[in-house]
Amino acid sequence: MNKLYFFLPFVFLACKSNPSAVTETTSKPIEITYKVSETEVSDFLKYLSSDELEGRDTGSKDIEKAAVFLEDFFKNNNVKPYFKSYRDTLTNFDKPAFNIVGVLEGTDPKLKKEFVVLSAHYDHIGLETKEQPDVIFNGANDDASGVTAVAQMAKYFSETKSNKRSILFVFFAGEEKGLLGSKSLVEKLKKQDFNLYTQLNIEMIGVPMKRDYRAYITGFDKSNMADKINEYTGKKTIGFLPKEAEYKLFYRSDNYSFFKEFGKPCQSISTFDFENFDYYHHVSDEFKVMDIPHMTSFIQEFLPAVTKIAITPTEEITMNK
Repeated sequence: MNKLYFFLPFVFLACKSNPSAVTETTSKPIEITYKVSETEVSDFLKYLSSDELEGRDTGSKDIEKAAVFLEDFFKNNNVKPYFKSYRDTLTNFDKPAFNIVGVLEGTDPKLKKEFVVLSAHYDHIGLETKEQPDVIFNGANDDASGVTAVAQMAKYFSETKSNKRSILFVFFAGEEKGLLGSKSLVEKLKKQDFNLYTQLNIEMIGVPMKRDYRAYITGFDKSNMADKINEYTGKKTIGFLPKEAEYKLFYRSDNYSFFKEFGKPCQSISTFDFENFDYYHHVSDEFKVMDIPHMTSFIQEFLPAVTKIAITPTEEITMNK
């Protein structure tokens, strides 16, 4: 997640959202027989947040290792490159840097012209410059956890071929530098007349919240996305987190670049609630403090939602007026 300035006074002036806007389930969720593997979630996250990658700083030799790892994951799961290769070069950074972008074409002749974007950023903040015992910002929660979730969703759709709409899977670089990867990509997609339906960006899902809902969504009151996700899962998966509005998190991750350019529902989903994790942008944000069973069950719970988003005959997720 892009740097949060918790001390700024303006964050407490953010307009309030209405937590009662999440309604009860109105339709029966689809049944998903596919099972997310806890071992695969663990192995993927463990490597992406390992010391070997030295904090995945954008433009570094170490994030290059992560890029190769993600490219290989797409290849092994039959997710095709969206461009000529999986690498989408950033146009706004002074060193070679790449988003990793894959696509699964939709199965419906008409709906495949519409795109759902599932995304997370794979960069982090690299190495601590001060001399201390641990200098690696591993970024397990921020945002190797989100990348792991998107990767597992890519594998699910690749195996089940259950997406009528086309799905763009994006692992952004440059998020920690000011959303550079998403800003660069949306400019290219806009020139292509990219037909975006909606974007779900996954940010920091490595530890659970102690609340009566599973996760929260940024920009809660901007669309009916929370409402529809809960309808699609048949559970109270998404709730309203007041801190999200106070800190204006909607504007602080890669969803905002897409929203700004396309004006469609583009929001981030997270389980980091400012109370359950003490290691934001800290060297102790490591694999060993991640809750793998939570992550696995979270991804599993989300599969009916992303499936419905990919198959509904009309665009049910809409901006609020």
